[in-house]
Amino acid sequence: MHLDLTGKTALVTGSTQGIGAAIALGLARAGARVAVNGRSEGSVTKAVEQLTAEVPDAQVVPVVADIATEQGARDVVDQLPRADVLVNNLGIFGAAEPLAITDDEWRRYFEVNVLAAVRLTRAYLPGMTERGWGRVQYIASDSAIVIPAEMIHYGMSKTALLGVSRGFAKAAAGTGVTVNAVIAGPTHTGGVEDFVYQLVDRDLPWDEAQRRFMREHRPQSLLQRLIEPEEIANMVVYLGSPLASATTGAAVRVDGGYVDSIVP
Repeated sequence: MHLDLTGKTALVTGSTQGIGAAIALGLARAGARVAVNGRSEGSVTKAVEQLTAEVPDAQVVPVVADIATEQGARDVVDQLPRADVLVNNLGIFGAAEPLAITDDEWRRYFEVNVLAAVRLTRAYLPGMTERGWGRVQYIASDSAIVIPAEMIHYGMSKTALLGVSRGFAKAAAGTGVTVNAVIAGPTHTGGVEDFVYQLVDRDLPWDEAQRRFMREHRPQSLLQRLIEPEEIANMVVYLGSPLASATTGAAVRVDGGYVDSIVP
């Protein structure tokens, strides 16, 4: 299987680290011109340097903007007027006592995890449909399905992305543009390590802490380990390629095989 995105421009939001950085790297390896996005010039510059060290001939565009704001979305479009592949990866997460989540926190999760993606979809989808080719993806989560009690606000935002994805897929029907969501399971990133240690004993070695977290807090996983960012990226790159032309309106699982998922 040859994934070739030569001549395509891909924007990956929140791509200076973690899953986003892995996706940007995978798209660059497939030949895409990749826009790396982050809020600070320093973080974007570092991410670009790391990507080009891995793929020396990569075409990389630094895009510094806080896309969680309306002005930030406009800044992105000013810096990158065209995108053939849009990967809405930016997201925040964290544990919280369910009844203690404030109105402001509910709004923040919706603004960052959902509305930021909607704004960029509105900005780039019309150009894709006019050209007759494009790929829009949303990085959702298994939390959209199982809704952990300690992450209701996060789960809500990821469930919303499933609806957003399906709706925009219908809006793009018959145009040559596909719109999909990727349901990512618990993934091994620096931020997730911090999250795991919010829920298990901080004195435990990482391997033991990871196993306890999965056993006690994510027992539905058939994989029974954290997923590596590259494993999420592999699916995203495929869905962003011409080979995935018949997959649209889908919620594609890379969640470790959650046994009580309601998504087929």
